[in-house]
Amino acid sequence: MVWGDRLMCLYWEEILAQHPGEQAIVEVKCSQALVYEIKRLGGKPFFYKTGHSLIKAKMRETGAIFTGEMSGHMFFADEYYGYDDAFYATGRLLRILSNTEKPLSQLLARIPKYYSTAETRIPCPEKAKFDVVASIAEYFRREYEIIDVDGVRVLFPEGWGLVRASNTQPVLVARCEAKTPQGLDEICAIMKSAIKRHKEVGDFEWEY
Repeated sequence: MVWGDRLMCLYWEEILAQHPGEQAIVEVKCSQALVYEIKRLGGKPFFYKTGHSLIKAKMRETGAIFTGEMSGHMFFADEYYGYDDAFYATGRLLRILSNTEKPLSQLLARIPKYYSTAETRIPCPEKAKFDVVASIAEYFRREYEIIDVDGVRVLFPEGWGLVRASNTQPVLVARCEAKTPQGLDEICAIMKSAIKRHKEVGDFEWEY
């Protein structure tokens, strides 16, 4: 499985070569590897909310020429119409591969490797989920840098942890990432402890 955030590293390499210095919308669930690659290629990344309708609106607002979601929705506006089209995204990937002798695995191998959980869905009543996320944000804000554009992405020395309210279900969506397996275990433990402080939240285990 090649997740969308790693594919976007390849798309951005092609796009930023033609549009140097462009702003790059990064969905809040995406890997830090994507942020690293955009900066390395000369782009200007900033985090934004999950959800294709929200991202398309932000693209129109900022004039962004490309972005995508970890789930695989890709929005090309440099040579296309700015909406998510799987066939077009496939064609763009095939074009990249047609211009090199390297296999996809080798192109992806140069992207920094981080260790992460999958998106973990945690039961939480609809009426409580946004208040719970706001409380978690305030809890971490006292000690860590956070990104609160969509839920709270907590920045730790070894990586980050995210918890946000789902747009469509009575659940919280959480994910953690770190530079090492040991760092991931530590971040997962810290995030789970903070989430479980709230009695409204159901029990859960991290998914991988």
